[in-house]
Amino acid sequence: MFVARHIKTEHKDLIHDVAYDFYGTRMATCSSDQTVRIWEVDHATGNWSCTACWKAHSGSVWKVTWANPEFGQVLATCSFDRTAAVWEEVVGEGNIGDKVSATHWVKRTTLVDSRTSVTDVKFAPKYLGLVLAACSADGFVRIYEAPDVMNLTQWSLQYEVSAKFSCSCIAWNPTYPRHFAPIIAVGSDDTSPDTPKVLVYEFNENLRRWNKIDSLQDVTEPVNDLSFAPNLGRSYHLLGIAGKDLKVVSLEPQGMEEDSQGATRYIVRTVAKCSEHNSTVWRVAWNITGTILASSGDDGVVRLWKGNYIGNWKLVSILRGDGTQLAMTEAGASASPFGSSPVVSSIATTSSSTATTTASRFMKFAAASGVKQDVVWH
Repeated sequence: MFVARHIKTEHKDLIHDVAYDFYGTRMATCSSDQTVRIWEVDHATGNWSCTACWKAHSGSVWKVTWANPEFGQVLATCSFDRTAAVWEEVVGEGNIGDKVSATHWVKRTTLVDSRTSVTDVKFAPKYLGLVLAACSADGFVRIYEAPDVMNLTQWSLQYEVSAKFSCSCIAWNPTYPRHFAPIIAVGSDDTSPDTPKVLVYEFNENLRRWNKIDSLQDVTEPVNDLSFAPNLGRSYHLLGIAGKDLKVVSLEPQGMEEDSQGATRYIVRTVAKCSEHNSTVWRVAWNITGTILASSGDDGVVRLWKGNYIGNWKLVSILRGDGTQLAMTEAGASASPFGSSPVVSSIATTSSSTATTTASRFMKFAAASGVKQDVVWH
């Protein structure tokens, strides 16, 4: 069961992005009307109210993203006006329409290195500090850092990575680097069939540079969104890709092996290809444990996907914006994109009652030998 709530945003043009803060109690929206709006939820009623609104850029605002709350209430935005901006909420009287609020948002810096539209911005995982990555249509990924988190007016350009294609989206791997180096994936909306659509970069601490570790050859259509799954113990990474359809790609490092550029070698394979949207997929997002992937597309629904222990991905739920949940049979729910075995082998209805019984298929995948004590069943 889920609850859907409609919010009258009062944006005067198309909304391009919605972003929740770390706690999920605040929300930011940005639009072609050049404004950003901040929303807060009333826990008693579940209703969202606008607490701030301001003109952020002189062109359409493509993306908005929150920094980790460890650094305060900080936002970053990017726009068609070729700039990215960093905003901070400060205490002081602010106005939203005819209402007065106790705080307001202040622009701390404007990043003007791009020569074309800045298409995406993402803050790095907090262990890297207050670091911001921005990609633009000129084919560059620029990584900025605030050396003093108490003074957000000072940002320095640390790295400028040439992707050699028009960049549309960017994603950080959120995995804590106990075993993995920082990783960034960059997507392109270039329609040329010969241009790679996703590049993956890894940071080499010894050489202090970003090395390209792979270009995903299986992705041939323009990419709208990318999202790495949080990793709570896997030996590999999962990357969700939104484009003409939904793909999930696995990147498995090969131990300590490195190439001539000092980059880790990875085995890259597509583990899921899902076309149930039957339309363009625009956004992908993982849950906090990295086990369920949500996707939204032009079909007007949100689909939830989950992989099992043998790597088959299943469509587990379909959610509509009006608050209804589409029946799986109505949606023609399919299993793994590469021909998986069915979860249910048969369904029978008993003659003595209206109850149904489900016969499931079980597979033995391991055996324990030498157990001398009784096994307690859970």
